[in-house]
Order: sequence, then C-alpha cells, then structure tokens
Amino acid sequence: MCFYNQKRFSCGDWSWTSFAHRCNYEYRTGETCGMKLVNLTENDASKCRLCEKIETKYRRRSAEVDRLERWKREGATLVASMDRSQTLIKELDKEIYILQREREDKRNTLHR
Repeated sequence: MCFYNQKRFSCGDWSWTSFAHRCNYEYRTGETCGMKLVNLTENDASKCRLCEKIETKYRRRSAEVDRLERWKREGATLVASMDRSQTLIKELDKEIYILQREREDKRNTLHR
C-alpha cells in the first residue's frame, strides 16, 4: 500500500505518475510493497495517448473520404488512386477499431 501520484486526463483516463511515499509494510530499503494507492490526483487538460491516436486516425480518415468524394464528384479518371483511397479508408477503420478495443480493454480491466 505505497502511495503514488495520479494524472487524470480530460477523456476520463488516468495514469500513475511519481512515487509519493512508502507505507509501513515494506521493510527492505528502497523497495515498495506492490500495492498502489492514490496520494494526489493531478488533472490534465489534454487527452490520453490512445484518445489522441484515435482522433488523429479519424482526422486522416475524414480527409481521405473528402478526397475520394471530390474525385467522384469531379469525374476523375484516376481509378487506381480512387481504389488506393478506398483501401486506405478500410485500413484506417481497422486501426481505429483496434485502438478503441485497446482503450475499452484497459478501462474494463481497471474497473473490476
């Protein structure tokens, strides 16, 4: 039951930061007991790493969809580019899904 500081992000996620102080249950010098308790919570206006990655993928996907729609509207003859764009959108969808699952798995394991 050693105490650590915690950082809470604007998205609701959190992470451990610095070690605050040791409890009385560990007698070995320089060791901690292994149980983490919150000493102080620091609020951070930014989002966590996973949320930032997901937002970046969404922006990239949106730009690619806009580009594809513009090419279709203008009647572009660049079929290979349009196919590549559709493939890229599917890949981004998969990456977004994987990141969202990772975020949900992390939240579910911490709330049990």
